[in-house]
Amino acid sequence: MQDVDVPLWELVRTAHLAARGFHRVFAEAGLTPTRFGVLAQLADRERTGSPPPSQAELARVVMLRPQSVGELVTDLVERGLVRRDGPGGRGRRAGLELTDDGRAALDRAWPLVRAFNSASSTGLDDERAAELVAMLRTVRERLAAAERDG
Repeated sequence: MQDVDVPLWELVRTAHLAARGFHRVFAEAGLTPTRFGVLAQLADRERTGSPPPSQAELARVVMLRPQSVGELVTDLVERGLVRRDGPGGRGRRAGLELTDDGRAALDRAWPLVRAFNSASSTGLDDERAAELVAMLRTVRERLAAAERDG
């Protein structure tokens, strides 16, 4: 490439390697990255006392298409990791809650996720890791806003 920094291209290249690593991490825990994302989001909501999210809310938070979340939630319910707190269906809100098996799956995954994010894996100390997270959130929010605004 030319002698110029292209941060979003660096991000794409890094994301590919990180995604492959996370696929291995989550496979070891019996999950996929998207299953983990949904379970972690539900656990966060539960921990903060927030009401269970609807599928539409979940789609926005985990950045998936609503159709994909519908299939994913069905899969999680069938696996016994999540339950609906109502009948759901078209036009009817049903919140989603973790089951004991869903919490156990997260408990298996979190130590592996932390290890994969450690300084020995990333080469970043705690301060630099926090800076990177802040910068990535800024970029993600800006790109999301640009996408929404068309």
